[in-house]
Amino acid sequence: MSTADDHRFMARALRLAARGLTTTTPNPRVGCVIVRDGERVGEGWHQRAGEPHAEVHALRAAGERARGATAYVTLEPCSHHGRTPPCADALVAAGVSRVVAAMQDPNPQVSGRGLQRLRAAGIDVECGVLEPEALALNAGFCLRMRAGRPLFRLKLAASLDARTALASGESQWITAAAAREDVQRLRARACAVLTGVGTVVADDPSLNVRLPAAERQPLRVVLDSTLRTPPDARLLGLPGGTLLLTALPPDDLRAQMLRAAGAELATLPAAAGGGLDLQAVAAELARRGCNEVHVECGARLAGSLLQAGLVDELVLYLAPLLLGDAARGLCRLPGLERMEQRIELEWRDVRRVGHDLRVTLVPRVRAAA
Repeated sequence: MSTADDHRFMARALRLAARGLTTTTPNPRVGCVIVRDGERVGEGWHQRAGEPHAEVHALRAAGERARGATAYVTLEPCSHHGRTPPCADALVAAGVSRVVAAMQDPNPQVSGRGLQRLRAAGIDVECGVLEPEALALNAGFCLRMRAGRPLFRLKLAASLDARTALASGESQWITAAAAREDVQRLRARACAVLTGVGTVVADDPSLNVRLPAAERQPLRVVLDSTLRTPPDARLLGLPGGTLLLTALPPDDLRAQMLRAAGAELATLPAAAGGGLDLQAVAAELARRGCNEVHVECGARLAGSLLQAGLVDELVLYLAPLLLGDAARGLCRLPGLERMEQRIELEWRDVRRVGHDLRVTLVPRVRAAA
């Protein structure tokens, strides 16, 4: 049975895990704290894929003081050989007497086997301490492991009358500098930044992370069924790579030109009504190890993702201004004619960011789940 100290030390482990928010992809964010006689003797977090896991960092810091100690870890210790040895074996070898895990690993290669290995070695094991907080930290990783697709976070910016641009297409800038910097932090935590080719043609965005301390650039993904991306588009050739998802064959002349400009291409099934099959897009990004996909796009793709049930989180920045009914709307939802067809959302967070509001919502059916 967990104690107040268990919750306190697990909270510390979760704070450590969050230090890897922008760097661990495709791995989960994990923190570990080693405690002996009520004192923290070692701690660590997983920093980058391919490098030692959180448990290894914490055990190294603890040294011999790990023997007989309790290890608090935000995710079940791994039990398989990947790019690093199993952490469950490291905990056994270090002689810890108790392991408290926040949650079981959803990875089918682990999924309870790490906890079983610890119990078989005579270690007292408890799982489920601050589990909701641990799940929230790795929601994308858990979704990829359980459902075979990433978490999609749709970012939109609008006026108070839900307009994203003037009728002419002019939209710079609806929101102020603080909100735009906040968006950079959302990009930084994502494995990929996704947009549609219409946005590329209209705005020529870079879609990179422009924070001074950024250690990693996410993959940029463009849904471009007919390869309309210009070979001189700014997002081509930037660090992190650019992936164009298309319905055209790989030997198409336009495909060859875009590869020469620095793009990677993948051919996916087309949707019945045009564009790409969005479920196939989700599966392809999961296959590439994407846990979280940050979406910045126009009204058409935003509506398509919502109607496909692929928006797990909607982040809406609202600016204190009005653009009028002739301006462009937030998202297109064709076929929505009756109230029972509406897309219902659940409030998660509302806060001020500089001059603007940031509203975070999730689909109601997903909030209930």
